[in-house]
Amino acid sequence: MRRVRAFGALLPLVLLANGCGIQATDVVEVGDPATVDVAPGSQGTLLYFVSSSSANRLMPVVRPIEGEGDSSDTGHVWRGSDKAVAMLFDGPTLAEAEAGLRTELPDIRPVSSLALGPDGVLVRVNTAVTELSEVARQQLICTAAWAGTADRKAVVKVTGTDGVIGPAQCSV
Repeated sequence: MRRVRAFGALLPLVLLANGCGIQATDVVEVGDPATVDVAPGSQGTLLYFVSSSSANRLMPVVRPIEGEGDSSDTGHVWRGSDKAVAMLFDGPTLAEAEAGLRTELPDIRPVSSLALGPDGVLVRVNTAVTELSEVARQQLICTAAWAGTADRKAVVKVTGTDGVIGPAQCSV
């Protein structure tokens, strides 16, 4: 009888140790994460912001550009072909920030120009650019590449008050 009681007392421990028959497996490789190409069309542009959920990963955001002098929920007004760079420096909208997007660019309102030249997209801003973090540089380069050519692999050169970054391509 003692054996039966001892076995009965040990049975739950044996079952717990076995894990109820579930066996361990090795890690199963399934490939890269899914990607989606975003094409905003003629009435919008792509801006690249930083995802707060992924360590410094850039995420494209489609923003509408309807006409001259449009403004966002920040109250800033953009004009001409330089809207994408101006909107990028303006930062994410309230809805984008609530969705976990942020920027590493300084909170300033630079005067900027964007032009397509024989060597790619040329961006000029009246602020320092050489001290920008690599993520902030990529935000600017990816946004300018799309705005200038609708091709994020275009070569971009950014001139600021303290020097030049690039020529470089978007790493996204």
